[in-house]
Amino acid sequence: MRIDLHTHSSVSDGTETPAELMRTARAAGLDVVALTDHDTTDGWAAARDARPAGLTVVPGMELSCRWFPDDQPPISVHLLAYLFDPDSPALSAERARLRAERLSRGERIVDALAADGYPVLWAEIVEASAGGVVGRPHVARALVRAGVVESVDAAFATLLHHRSPYYVTKADTDVRQGIALVRAAGGVPVFAHGLATKRGRVLDDAAVAAMAEAGLLGLEVDHPDHSDDERAHMQGLAADLGLLTTGSSDYHGTNKTTPIGACTTDPEQFEALVAAGTGAAPFRD
Repeated sequence: MRIDLHTHSSVSDGTETPAELMRTARAAGLDVVALTDHDTTDGWAAARDARPAGLTVVPGMELSCRWFPDDQPPISVHLLAYLFDPDSPALSAERARLRAERLSRGERIVDALAADGYPVLWAEIVEASAGGVVGRPHVARALVRAGVVESVDAAFATLLHHRSPYYVTKADTDVRQGIALVRAAGGVPVFAHGLATKRGRVLDDAAVAAMAEAGLLGLEVDHPDHSDDERAHMQGLAADLGLLTTGSSDYHGTNKTTPIGACTTDPEQFEALVAAGTGAAPFRD
């Protein structure tokens, strides 16, 4: 079985609709794919309805979180949440807050860019998102369309980088609160790309252990942004902490060069993940 447990559609910052994403997954030979858009479940129904025969779809989400060290600035943490109840009141309220925060942040970034003469308009970016959760990738695509940068990657390396004067932080969820919300909704929380040092600061092992104590159930070990040494370290850490391990592509369509199915999850680990989820069930034959 080929299992990819981390993909994004146009409902957040991917470039394919949920239906298109399902066809891409099947054409790539996947048996299982998880839809994990940022802070939203709005693509679940479309993915379920468009699911090709023989493809299992795992409903999920990527929750925007932070770890707050005692003596350092906060560190961004992405928490993959699988098989949770989408109607859980507490988790629904938090993801609505995060979407509003993401929208406000995007508008502030665009206003700052426009004030300095960059040809970007917030209204046009929102319209181009087609109702998706607007974030920095949408701003990046607008900069590409305007000819300011040559690619989305170039936009993130320059104008949208966290050290750029245009960068705006957002009030993400404390990761231990996020874990508690996902578990209370019957979901399975997995720490996404936890050692992707190319993305910025990462958590140390003690922080991951604290997350496990708070109810974390898994680590995303095999990820395109992890080196071989980082994967080996994460695998050992998962064994030490008794956590599940997953693998995935973090596919975003044409927003990133990584193909769907670039990294995959062991079938036994997948079955353990499904057994741990009680809030929702996979969509399958």
